Amino acid sequence: MIFDRNEQKAVVALLGAGSMGTAIVRRIAAGKKILLGDISEKALERVGEDFSRSGYDVETMAVNALHKDSIEAFARKAAELGPIMYFIDTAGASPNQASPEHIVDLDMVGTGYAVDAFGEVMAAGGAGLLISSQAAYMYPIPNEVELQLVNTPTEGLKDVPFIQEVAMQNSGLAYMIAKRMNHLQAQRAAATTWRERRARINSISPGIIVTPLAYDEFNANGEGYQRMIDASATRRVASSDEIAEAAAFLLGEHAGFITGTDLLIDGGVIASIRTGEYQLG
Repeated sequence: MIFDRNEQKAVVALLGAGSMGTAIVRRIAAGKKILLGDISEKALERVGEDFSRSGYDVETMAVNALHKDSIEAFARKAAELGPIMYFIDTAGASPNQASPEHIVDLDMVGTGYAVDAFGEVMAAGGAGLLISSQAAYMYPIPNEVELQLVNTPTEGLKDVPFIQEVAMQNSGLAYMIAKRMNHLQAQRAAATTWRERRARINSISPGIIVTPLAYDEFNANGEGYQRMIDASATRRVASSDEIAEAAAFLLGEHAGFITGTDLLIDGGVIASIRTGEYQLG
């Protein structure tokens, strides 16, 4: 049975087929073409089948988000399917999942490669979204260093002295700095390559969101996360669906004047830190 005879449908490309990314795609992808990219072929098979059985038009592609060539091939594949109107990047590793170098390579450099690659193929009027983290607000980077980072090509980010001397100290620092760099990557792209394509790009910084992968962090530091939840204004965690609601807005037509910015969605954790109601460590 042919479910959809429409051709040249708008393309939704998702890099990282986890629960948060798929929740976002479900909010925006009805009647569109979906391209899922992930390093795990098992995850692609499972998620792709779930989308297909729910009536979505979906294709999958194995992508290694650490490798520039693999990401560029993913972007080219998306462009072959039709006009790319949406790109979402959720690929990343958390502090208790990886070494500092792996986090820098994946969450910072890999994200940069993806922003660069899709900055060459996005359709006019399209929108991109990077999933950062509330951790991006937890380690203030000096302004002169941020200016250096935002003006450094992706290939050279790991060679910046600040990255080598500070981010590589431990996985927590690597994660906070990499996630702040996601904000800077969205800003740079919004003002340069994506602007030239007449496309927008923003980031979202989620707080404590319950996903299958989040349990690695909970299991490693459950007491710390509980204190953070208790000190927050909302006094609870959030779901991927709540992030998807905000993502749909930033990716949609009602956010047409928003680009190069970050939306913090953390239930008030950062507010608690800045007012002294909660202290890290």
